[in-house]
Amino acid sequence: MNRRRLRSMYVFGIALNGAALVVAASSGATLYAVTFALVMVYLGIRYWMVARE
Repeated sequence: MNRRRLRSMYVFGIALNGAALVVAASSGATLYAVTFALVMVYLGIRYWMVARE
């Protein structure tokens, strides 16, 4: 898989987790919100690793 496609998949994953984070936080599910935030951080780090190469 090329880097451009991989970067776009990471951005899509970050956006999807951001939407899930907002929904979880607004419904009061704190544990789910924290989990989605951790996944977003992980995907952000992976995106940064791919983008800097």
